[in-house]
Amino acid sequence: MRKIAFITLLLLMSFVNTSVSAANREEHEKTGQVIWEVKTKEKLVALTFDDGPHPFITPQILDILAKYHAKATFFVTGLKAEQYPELIKREVAEGHEIANHTYDHIPHNELSPRILSKEIQKADTAIQKITGVTPFLFRPVGGHFDDWVIKSAVKQQKTVVLWTWGQDSRDWKNPPANKICSSILNGVKPGNIILFHDWHGAETSKRCTTTAALTNILDYLQRNGYQCVTVSDMLFRTSQIIPDLSELHP
Repeated sequence: MRKIAFITLLLLMSFVNTSVSAANREEHEKTGQVIWEVKTKEKLVALTFDDGPHPFITPQILDILAKYHAKATFFVTGLKAEQYPELIKREVAEGHEIANHTYDHIPHNELSPRILSKEIQKADTAIQKITGVTPFLFRPVGGHFDDWVIKSAVKQQKTVVLWTWGQDSRDWKNPPANKICSSILNGVKPGNIILFHDWHGAETSKRCTTTAALTNILDYLQRNGYQCVTVSDMLFRTSQIIPDLSELHP
């Protein structure tokens, strides 16, 4: 019940000050509509993966996360969730969080409030059919947080989650693994939300530099006392609310 109450609180926060028009981080953060990171001294970080699931890359990532007892949040597209429902089920079974990343991953310049609302709803339906749970976290394509994007998400009862500035792995460019590691680990701090992708131009490849980098990143985080948790878990823990994962994962 405490977890349900906290989710309700997050949603209520999202409905405050929907008239905000200045598209900048500071003003949006004040409304509680958008989260870039969490203020905490506890060594918690949230690993997030966008655009999947991928039939080859996602299982590799899940295997690595399991090895280090790390939890992550997967911002999945509804279309790929429907294509690979068993991977979504595996993510849930292993304690990871499923969040909404639209249905078709339409580029920002091709969207409108009406289209985005339908994209969010359609992805919700796809995810709910597989998991039995409707996600309450949403990440817009490309991380665009225009005022109308946030308002569209809020109307769908979503909390918008982006990522800590400086903690974008840019792995969609498939850079060398050591470059991904250095870009993440040189500035990592408690409360960070870190961005990766488990589908990024590797549609026909069974290997990508994200998986190569992830082992080294998790090894470093573990050795330095960090715990990798889901975004919602980090929010609950920093609010001193003990999560009951059974209420989110039937």
